[in-house]
Amino acid sequence: MQLAILGDGGLGRQVEAAASAEGHGVRLFGRPPDGRHLPGLLRGADIVVEASRPEAVLSNVTVAADGGCRRVVIATTGWAAERPSVEALLRERGVAAVAASNFSLGMALFGRLVDAAVDLYGAVPAFDPFLLEWHRRAKADRPSGTAADLARRITARHPAKRRIAADTARSRRPAPDELEVVSLRAGASPGMHLVGFDSAGETVELRLTARDRSAYAAGILAASHWLLREPRAAGIHAFDSVVDALLMAAPVAPAAA
Repeated sequence: MQLAILGDGGLGRQVEAAASAEGHGVRLFGRPPDGRHLPGLLRGADIVVEASRPEAVLSNVTVAADGGCRRVVIATTGWAAERPSVEALLRERGVAAVAASNFSLGMALFGRLVDAAVDLYGAVPAFDPFLLEWHRRAKADRPSGTAADLARRITARHPAKRRIAADTARSRRPAPDELEVVSLRAGASPGMHLVGFDSAGETVELRLTARDRSAYAAGILAASHWLLREPRAAGIHAFDSVVDALLMAAPVAPAAA
């Protein structure tokens, strides 16, 4: 597999290391001096991994298509405003992409645990849900894309929480139908997400803590293999499709004698 990675930050370098360890060909590109990559640099790439900045996603996906690549993995967060334009471009140019706010398999499964927990604790009015996320001080978006996804999952299923408390309203107490989402930016944490359910006498917490970016890189490579395995429809595919394929392929442990 030949990969071209757009973005030489921490995630891009981690994907480069993981792909090289698997024996794949890798080209890593940092930010171009004039702000736009040359399509010719990407020719021959089976997969283009977008791991740069939110404002560069549309331009980089366009360059990937201009360079002849028809498979893209979008691992950047914070580009929701550009999503309709990106999706239209992918469909117009016949490019299949996998996009996610978090490519960790652990987080993908964590989201499904959160769904089940909301169904259980949402049925008991005494338990009030909340969400806390912590990332490195330099991370720009808050809440993180992953936290925003988790918040949407909670409010979609919880009978009493229909809105997410706005960042601009932190000086007031959340309304009863608002989910409190707290973002912490300090130090060098690659990512921690905690979903809790609190009552007068007890607290239940589900927590996932990333130790480094290797889990994200593994998920990006899994998405790359999924795109190459068979033809995929043009447009944006959810990482859940990749996870479902991985779960179906996972060996079943033999039954105990």
